[in-house]
This record gives sequence, C-alpha cells and structure tokens, in this order.
Amino acid sequence: MRSANPSLGENTFKNLSRNDGMAMTIHGTVNKTFILFLLLCSTALFTWYQFFSGSSIESLVWIGIGGGFVVALITIFVKKVAPFTAPLYALLEGFAVGGISAMFEAQYAGIAIQAILLTLGTLFTLLLVYRLGIIKVTENFKLGVVAATGAIFFVYLADIILRFFGMSVPFIHETGLIGIGISVVIVIVAALNLVLDFDFIEKGAEQRAPKYMEWYGAFGLMVTLVWLYFEILRLLSKLRSK
Repeated sequence: MRSANPSLGENTFKNLSRNDGMAMTIHGTVNKTFILFLLLCSTALFTWYQFFSGSSIESLVWIGIGGGFVVALITIFVKKVAPFTAPLYALLEGFAVGGISAMFEAQYAGIAIQAILLTLGTLFTLLLVYRLGIIKVTENFKLGVVAATGAIFFVYLADIILRFFGMSVPFIHETGLIGIGISVVIVIVAALNLVLDFDFIEKGAEQRAPKYMEWYGAFGLMVTLVWLYFEILRLLSKLRSK
C-alpha cells in the first residue's frame, strides 16, 4: 500500500497492535475528518476577520505554517499521539489558511469562496468516482501519483532555495499560459492524492488497524485537502490576474 501523502505511506500499518474490539472504521474516520474540518474553519475564520478588521496577521500565519509543520512531523513519526496532535494541526493550519485566503481575497474579491467550493466539489466528486470503482487504485496508478507528487515537492524546494539568491524556478509563479498550465497539472496531482488517501483509509479499516488510526487517517486527508485548496487558490489567482 503506497501513498504520495507522507502521512499515509505504505508502511503505516506495519507493526501496529490490533484490537478487534476497538478497530479503525471508515465511519469513524469520516467523523474525525469532519471534526478536524470544523477546527480548521474556526481558526481560519478568526484570522480572516482579524485581517479585514485591520489587525496584523503575519505572526498568526507564520505560527500556523511553522507550528502546523512541526505538529505534522510529530504525528507522522509518533502515530499514537494522533488523537491529540491531529486537532492541534487543524487549529494551527487554520491560522495559515485563513490568513493567506484573506490576502488573496483582498486582491481578488470572491476568490476564497470559489476555491473552497472547488476543493469540496473535487473531494466529493473523487470520493463518488472512487466508490463507484471508476478509478482503480492499481500499483501503477499509485507509483505515478507518488512520482508526480515527489517531482512537485522538489520543484517547490528548489524554488525556495533559489529565492534566497534572488531567483526562482521559471514559469511556476507566472500568469501566462505555461504558468497556468503548470498550476492545472499540480491541482490534478493534488486531487489524485485524495484517491490514494481514500484507498489508504479503506485498507486501514479492512486490516482492523487500531482505533487511534482514525485520527491519523483524518489527519492525512486534511493534509491533502489543505494542499489542494492552496493550489486551487493559486490557479484561480493566475486566471483572475490574466
């Protein structure tokens, strides 16, 4: 079992103790995902209103980005703490989501709600397609998504490093046809990661993973959704700029 999402990798269920009385279920993971979504929305709305009330939100955004990254690493390496760290991750990430969304909204009115609707629409559409068996999660499919996600990661990493020297990777931030095309491809890859996440959660339930893995599965799904939302936001901003 393989996933491009670093929190939902193929070795996640290895060496986990089973408890048939308290095992992971799909329904339980869905409930946990909904809780994390509400938590993320609460801090996102707080940062959003802080921005539009004229308050500085830069520190909140960086706390969200940095804190969310640290908590995500802890969750990935110490899965048993997911019932505590997954909600904390959602709260921290909400600061970043709300702040960055507000900044985009100030430039392009209505862009945030468009990105939210497109993200949720993508989630439910791919879930339906997955449940109907239209998309088959084969090993080749998994390898392709993993490879594409890895390539995107290294391009972004190279861009961050180049920015320290006053440069950037060509085209990825531009609003021309090539820049828009790159964003479209990245959005597609991010969306396909959702399919791998669905497969991961289903396999976890089938293998009767420990109950705390519901929180871990919900956390992994939230990681992908946040990434997808940001990429859709970037794509919409390029289209609006053009």
